[in-house]
Amino acid sequence: MVPGLMASGFQITSPESKIYNCIAWAAGDVTDWWDYSPDRYWPEWAPRSPEIEALVQVFAGLGYATCDNGEKEDGYDKVALYVLGGLWQHAARQLEDGQWTSKLGRFEDITHPSPEDVAGEVFGNVYCIMRRLSE
Repeated sequence: MVPGLMASGFQITSPESKIYNCIAWAAGDVTDWWDYSPDRYWPEWAPRSPEIEALVQVFAGLGYATCDNGEKEDGYDKVALYVLGGLWQHAARQLEDGQWTSKLGRFEDITHPSPEDVAGEVFGNVYCIMRRLSE
């Protein structure tokens, strides 16, 4: 488990699933596992790469742009992208109430108060926050 997560008051919000991962979950897709591997789904507009800039391009292609913080802003959807050693590791999405939601690998989806709650040795650190106008 992630050390900061235990103290955050996180809540499990779904059963385990091997169908989708954190990147798909942050993008709003529960039908595919998003990964740069040739046998997985990856958006055609982004390079198939484990480097963090490839993940930034994935979310840019979904209409997101980098922003200053993870605070709730009316009219915007936000995602947090995580990096470890220059490689992307995780993504989280902000919920309507300002909390964040993450998919923990093949395990459950959770809610947590802050993007930093899942940061650390497993998922890396927040590389950037991105936002787009809500649909």
